[in-house]
Amino acid sequence: MNIATLIVDDEPIARRAIVRLLRDDPDIELLGECGDGASAVEAIRSQSPDLVFLDIQMPAINGMDVVATIGAERMPATVFVTAFEQYAVRAFEANAVDYLVKPFGRERFTDTLRRVKARLSVGEGMNGAASARILQALDALRQRDDYLQRLPVRVDERITFIDVDGIVWIKANGNAVQIHLADGVHEMRETMNALAARLDPRHFARVHRSAIINVRRIQAIHPWFNGYHVVTMDTGQKLRMSRYQHETFLRLVSARRKDEKRDGEN
Repeated sequence: MNIATLIVDDEPIARRAIVRLLRDDPDIELLGECGDGASAVEAIRSQSPDLVFLDIQMPAINGMDVVATIGAERMPATVFVTAFEQYAVRAFEANAVDYLVKPFGRERFTDTLRRVKARLSVGEGMNGAASARILQALDALRQRDDYLQRLPVRVDERITFIDVDGIVWIKANGNAVQIHLADGVHEMRETMNALAARLDPRHFARVHRSAIINVRRIQAIHPWFNGYHVVTMDTGQKLRMSRYQHETFLRLVSARRKDEKRDGEN
């Protein structure tokens, strides 16, 4: 068995520890090391490793961002590495996801690698069940965090971040979403439902099954026909609101009135 392996961790000491433990394993072909999430995304896409050791807590683009950018179904077999955190450990264990808690010893590392090899030897890799387990574990971790403040998107050949405040609206596009800003559009590989769960519901509202809007970017709301409404954004973009989104409509009207009252007082 030849397992092409990538190590991703922003801490050089942690990377060296994994390299040292892998060095004498004849089944491992070490492809390289990445010290940040952006280079990890590039390496996974260009080198197609069989296995990646992925640190969860990294600045800027963390481990969860890497998985979201690549897509869980396209990730190689993954061992998540984390500083001790009971919530993360429970999430990984509940979903049978392989993980290592820093600092880890040789015995624990060997047990984890043995499980990974067993799965790879029978061709499990990152099949549907494995990617579903990862998504469920990461969803549990996300529920602990605050709502998203920034999103990683690809611009040309690099990963950059956009502030969610700058989003005007979001459109579903199959298993991806289109992020509409005032000055352009970016595509991100994440389902609409998954992204909606990570956005602050005070600031983002679903007006249609295929559209989420930034409430703070609304310019006007007008009735249409058959119970529908049209929402005009501050960029001039007009979006139809489903007639089944009545509660959303009432919330948007209330938010608009509060904003107008606040502006009048200033």
